[in-house]
Amino acid sequence: MCRQIYGGLTQDPGEHLRKQFRSEGSQIVVEKDIPFYSTCEHHLLPFVGVAHVAYLPREGRITGLSKIARCVAGFAARPQVQERLTAQVADAMVAGLEPEGVLVVMEAEHTCMTMRGIRAAGAKTTTIATRGAFDADASLRAEALSLLGQ
Repeated sequence: MCRQIYGGLTQDPGEHLRKQFRSEGSQIVVEKDIPFYSTCEHHLLPFVGVAHVAYLPREGRITGLSKIARCVAGFAARPQVQERLTAQVADAMVAGLEPEGVLVVMEAEHTCMTMRGIRAAGAKTTTIATRGAFDADASLRAEALSLLGQ
């Protein structure tokens, strides 16, 4: 069980992004509602949510859609905080694909908030990481966020 839940500690989740293809054009690529399961490193309780990833390919370099989901799952399979998890996925996308820009949004429910303390069942935390063109161009960022339903 621990090997499966914490398997991301012994792997480089960014390696999945090395499988690449060429595509005509450089339109925004969006993958939404990627489920993930992680463990809060402070409370050792699960947090569960979905990741949404958008990237703007450079010179038509794209990766398989399953590779993005595998990258998310790999970083989630570690004791984590959601803020770092979001940044790690964005940074791996930048390192692996060298895109024009990356935008990652993660939404999760933390059982450390629902089972103890405030007991705020249903409360969700949203974190966003932007890199490259999505940092520099507010209209591009807005377009990507609208595609993600944000």
